[in-house]
Amino acid sequence: MTAGASPARDAAADGRLPEWAQVSEARLAHIGRVAALMDGWARSLGLDEAERRRWRAAAWLHDALRDAPPAELRPGVPEALRSLPGKVLHGPAVAARLRAEGVADEELLSAVAWHTLGHPALGPLGRALYLADFLEPGRGFQPLRLATLRARMPAATDEVLRIVLAARLRHLLDTGHPLRRESVDFWNVIAGAP
Repeated sequence: MTAGASPARDAAADGRLPEWAQVSEARLAHIGRVAALMDGWARSLGLDEAERRRWRAAAWLHDALRDAPPAELRPGVPEALRSLPGKVLHGPAVAARLRAEGVADEELLSAVAWHTLGHPALGPLGRALYLADFLEPGRGFQPLRLATLRARMPAATDEVLRIVLAARLRHLLDTGHPLRRESVDFWNVIAGAP
């Protein structure tokens, strides 16, 4: 096994979710589309097979608890994240569950935990997952715009990330939702703030 590998991560790289996953058929289809994007981007970047497996694993795991009731997830996430809105608890909950099962791949755990909100510490894997989750072709909004952005990937990852992150933050502001510190700090890193 490669560094940080585990049976759960290896199974996910092969498209098998953990026994504890709670996903609907529609969510499973979404996960598959995200995994296909991630694998294609990893291949385009010339990543070796071990790294491609990590990228696929992150994709398969990112929404493994998306359809679980937030009340079930809240006690299992780190105390500092228990106040997160229910819609975004699943990432940290999956990461905590994987860590408890022995997954030691911190970059993958961070990617899964922060794929919805973003985080300033996300590396290439986390940034790709953040984008793939938003850009996957099954999304029902702005299909032409998303297709245009997908076509620019992975060659223009930094530019596409700026566009997507700005759109997501703008949506939160336009709908009156608060901005999380992690998301704002992610923007500042991406925008090149000192």
